[in-house]
Parts: sequence; structure tokens; C-alpha cells
Amino acid sequence: MQYRVDPRGGRVSALGLGCMRFPGFAVGRPDPRAAREIVSRAVERGVNYLDTAYLYPGNEEVVGRVLSELGVRDRVLVATKLPHASCRSPRDFDRYLDEQLRRLRTDRVDYYLMHNITSLGQWERLVGLGIEGWIERQRASGRIGRIGFSFHGSSVDFPVLLDAYDWDFCQIQYNYTGERYQAGTAGLEAAAARGMAVFVMEPLLGGRLADKMPAPARRVLEEASDGDLTTPAAWGLSWVWNHPEVTMLLSGMSSCEQVDENADIACRALPGSMTPAQLDAIARVVRVFEETNRVPCTGCSYCMPCPHGVNIPGCFAAYNASFAHGRFTGMQQYFTASAIRTGRPRLASNCVGCGACARHCPQRIDIPARLADVRRRLQPGPLDPVLRLLARTPRD
Repeated sequence: MQYRVDPRGGRVSALGLGCMRFPGFAVGRPDPRAAREIVSRAVERGVNYLDTAYLYPGNEEVVGRVLSELGVRDRVLVATKLPHASCRSPRDFDRYLDEQLRRLRTDRVDYYLMHNITSLGQWERLVGLGIEGWIERQRASGRIGRIGFSFHGSSVDFPVLLDAYDWDFCQIQYNYTGERYQAGTAGLEAAAARGMAVFVMEPLLGGRLADKMPAPARRVLEEASDGDLTTPAAWGLSWVWNHPEVTMLLSGMSSCEQVDENADIACRALPGSMTPAQLDAIARVVRVFEETNRVPCTGCSYCMPCPHGVNIPGCFAAYNASFAHGRFTGMQQYFTASAIRTGRPRLASNCVGCGACARHCPQRIDIPARLADVRRRLQPGPLDPVLRLLARTPRD
């Protein structure tokens, strides 16, 4: 196993186990036997980081049970996440952490995250509840080790959030089709420059850069097959690991075979190890995906901030993804980019057509008109009035 240095101290396996996708997760009942086999194989292969969350149904309990049965708690770093949107008073911080420690059968969480941060306002609300003092007390008592956040907001918000607190680490979505999506490459480099560990999720975009890859893109990689890069998954994971700023890559491995495949790749995918020819093959795959783009948005964010709160680059990225990877994937990205769960969604339907954004667009996109296209495709039928109602009901 390849290990990378956490800038705040210690070593983390380049490959981390994302526990959300244990067999049975789709129905909210992770299979303890399958989970045990996967965790056992992962630890055997040198993986020392396990990621779970309060909001993954049944997941923390299974992780805790498996670690206890295998007797490997002290050999791994356990990460879980605070459901901050459900915290209404300072007492909730303790209530959730106490329950998580019971579920995980441990006295500490090594890496604790604010789950699914999409804007600075969410963190500021927690600050108003006293979370900074609470974090320091938990760290002093040893119940929390490192503190960080998982991010699903816009590229404009990310650097602001980085500077809002002395974070130890962050977790971002990153893959070769998303260099300008959410935190993106600029965010990866900004976090690393601040001395933070950077953990990557969705390196294969939920399998869409692996077994679900479109045939034209797959053919590019097959023709460029080179050494150990013989599968789309190997190409996608190696591209992420090629970045020295990446501390660890999370993979939601749902079988021992996937653990072995990914661990084999992790042993060889060192920072800066991809050749110019290999990187050129990835660039050609990206161009295949970009040919399906309906909006020529580059994610430069010159259009931001929108005075009405629309996450314009996020809306366009989700819209384009709905054609490149399927409508369901696009809608998933849209709901994430628009922060639908915060009570202040940044929906395309918030647009009033003022045109302030279009005047700053280097691509000369008619942004209000294209946001109308986004709304028609990703807020269809009865969903539209429901989402617009949420957008007018601030809760967070």
C-alpha cells in the first residue's frame, strides 16, 4: 500500500474505504457479513482509513460491530460526520457525537467532518451555536482528533470556507471530468497550500468513469492502454493519485475483488507518475464528454455571485452531466449544487432574468435563457413548484 503524509501529522493510506456502499446499503440495511469481509480484506491490504456518517442508514453500527469483531480498531483511522443541519442547539453536538461513539463502539473519532457543507452560511450558523468552543473541548478530551468538512458547494464559496476556521482537512469531489466542478483543481491546490490534508470522494463519479463509461470514451482508453492502465477504473484512480496535493482517495468498494483491484492500483499510482501520453489520453476522454455539453460553461465563475442566490456554474455542470452521464446523475448533481437540503436552495428557478451575470460571461452565454433550460430539464413537472416553495422558505 502507498501511504501519504497528513500535513497535520501521521500517515494515511492513499486508498480509503468509503463504507456507505457496503452491500445492502440501497435498502438501508448494510450486510454485516459482507462488510466484515470487505473491511478485513482492506485492512489486510494496508488500508487504514474508514469513512462513514451518521446519515448513512445502519452504517455506523455495522462499522463499529465489524471493527470490534475483527479487533482492528487501533489499526485504522475512523472518520464520521456530524449531521449539522439537524443541530438546533449546542446540546445537539454532544447528543450526536455520544450516539456516534456508541454506534462505533469506540471512545474517539479520528477524523470528524461537518457533513455536506455547501455555503459559508451553514458554518456561520454553527459558529453562532458555539461549535468552535465545543470542538476544542472534544479535542482536548480526546473524543475528536482531526476536524474537517465535506464540501458540495460552488467554487466561489470554497476558498472562503477554507479561511473560516483552522481546519485540519477537507473532503471534496474530484475526478478528471470535474476539474472545474465544486472545489475543483483550484480548490484542491488552495486547500493543500493552507497545509490541509485533502481527501477525495467520487473519483470515478459513482462508477460512471468505470463500468458505466460511454462506449466512445471507453474506446479512447482501450486504444491508449498502457502498462498497468488497462481498465477505465485504473485510469480514473491513477489520474487522481497523480496529484501530489491529494492525501487520500475514498473508494466505495462493495466486494473484496474491488478492494484487491483498487489496492493494486494504489501501490503503483504515485504522485506525478503519469506520462504526458497518458495524460493526453485522459484529455481526449474529457473532450468526448465535453462534446455532449449543451452549455459551453467553463466554470470560471465570473458570473458569480448571483444576486438571487443561483449557483450558476453548478446548475450548468449538472445540466451538462445530465446529457453526458444520464438524467438521473444530472438531477443528483443539481440537487447537491443547489443546496436543496439547507432550506435556501440556489435553484435555477430563483433567476429573475436581470442579466447581471451575462454581462460578465467570457463565453457570451445567454445565462438567463440557459437557466430556463436547466429548470425545464432538472425541475420537471410537479417538482418545480415544490422546489420553488423550498427556495422561499429559509431555515438555515
